[in-house]
Amino acid sequence: MAGVEIIEVLPGLRMLRFPVGQAYAWQDDDGLTLVDTGTAGHAERITALGPVRRIVLTHFHDDHIGSAADLRARTGAEVFAHRLEAPVVRGDVPAPPPVIPDEERELFERVTPGVPPAPRSPVDHEVDEGDVLEFGGGARVLSVPGHTDGSIAVHLPRHGVLFTGDTVATWEGRPIPGVFNLDRPRLLASARRLLDLDARVVCVGHGDPLARQ
Repeated sequence: MAGVEIIEVLPGLRMLRFPVGQAYAWQDDDGLTLVDTGTAGHAERITALGPVRRIVLTHFHDDHIGSAADLRARTGAEVFAHRLEAPVVRGDVPAPPPVIPDEERELFERVTPGVPPAPRSPVDHEVDEGDVLEFGGGARVLSVPGHTDGSIAVHLPRHGVLFTGDTVATWEGRPIPGVFNLDRPRLLASARRLLDLDARVVCVGHGDPLARQ
């Protein structure tokens, strides 16, 4: 699958790694749920994995929503996003720019050219803290503001799996806070909240998933 590396994290859970960023595909009996979609241009390759039923967007950045519109058009999958992110995903309002501190500027300037603009996508369901989605035996939505105002994480308590979006990343096998944030203090508080959860597998927005005992 050119341009996309498929990595099995657990039986029924695959990571889709793109040239910039990554997404996850969770398999249930009724088909796939995607947590994010990667950058634009990968819908055809993603649909080769199986029928896509749901797309859950952790936040509005182009490396996470890039293929959402195309996937929805091809598959009829329902798109879920936080109520504060949905207007940006739909294109009703512009995306607020991240606050880039000096220590992140070189990385930002190196990564940004590799992320094509994301086509705007319909959002079928707006979600918020405490909502439970019908995949993975009950997927709990967690509001984790900081990276963006409406960033979410998704926790599958029955399976011990946590999808963090860009609130948490990993580097050399260790969890680190995400970068390119709107509000770093809120991001740090959200990251601490996520890392305190009882999750055996932490699926981050950038870097390798973290397996914990």
